[in-house]
Amino acid sequence: MAKSKNLKAYFGLPYIVSLILTIIPVTHWILSGITRILRGHVVAGILNLIPVVNFVFWVLDLITMITDRDIKYWA
Repeated sequence: MAKSKNLKAYFGLPYIVSLILTIIPVTHWILSGITRILRGHVVAGILNLIPVVNFVFWVLDLITMITDRDIKYWA
């Protein structure tokens, strides 16, 4: 599935807002699951609901949000 320009980070929000939402675990849990499903990675979105896996996604998403300004892994 081709990536859409309006799905950069969390639903096209500005970088600083997306970074703050990534830092907060509860908002990251919800928004990253939705983002992964909308980008066509349904399995990763479902795996994001498991707490241990969510922690791994949180660390990866935080690193890629700081370096690339977008969540990259399975999103």
